Formats: sequence, C-alpha cells, structure tokens
Amino acid sequence: MIDFDNHTDHDIDVGLFEKIREFLAPSKMIELIIVGDIKIKELNKEHRKQDKPTDVLSFPIKDSKTNFIGSVIISADTAQRVADEIGHPLEVELQILFIHGLLHLLGFDHETDNGQMRQKEKEVADRLSIANPLLER
Repeated sequence: MIDFDNHTDHDIDVGLFEKIREFLAPSKMIELIIVGDIKIKELNKEHRKQDKPTDVLSFPIKDSKTNFIGSVIISADTAQRVADEIGHPLEVELQILFIHGLLHLLGFDHETDNGQMRQKEKEVADRLSIANPLLER
C-alpha cells in the first residue's frame, strides 16, 4: 500500500505508483509525497547538506519491525522540467523517479554499487513498459 500525499496542483493518480510497488515490494507499505522545488530544496539542505532542489529523496526506515519501509519524496517541478526536456509526460517521469526512490528504500545505492541499481531500474521499467529509465539518460 502507498500512503500518498500530493502537495501540488498536479492531478496525479496513485495507481501510477501502485503497480511499481506491487512489482518491487508487494508486502511493503511506502509513503509517497509529491512536493514542489521549494520544499524539496529545504529537505535536501537539511538532510543532505545540498542547498538546491533535487528530483527525488528517499528516507528508509532501518530495521523496521513493520511492513512500512520508508518515504519517497518527489519534486513535481523538477520532474516536469525533465519530462519537458526529454519529451515524455510528467506521469512517466514521476514513475521513473518513484522506481529510483523505492529501490533506495529497498537498500540499493547507485553511489556505492557496481551498477546494480541502474540495472534494476532498467529491468523494472522494461517489465512495466515505462520508457527512458535513468540508466538510459
């Protein structure tokens, strides 16, 4: 299940993300929050010491005793800019970013692995027919 909270004016269907959660983490609960660049910049500065907006942040729950594994926060503003640059709908970019964030919740880390996370992103995108995963950029 996804606990979905949209803090933007974009009309976003949580169903876009449920199929990804079902594929990657069928028994897990995730919080997904959609925000704008101002909020994600604040969070990025507070948690990563980077004073700039970013596309997605993940906050895993370490050693959770429940099926709740953490939160994914996505900037719809950044996602919209990238979607416009690439030429695909916002919904596709949001799905790509959710895959990325959910994989972080599941323990993947593209900064320390040998490409396993990027390969898993591509595998999920291919299986769910989502174009332009991060690996292909």
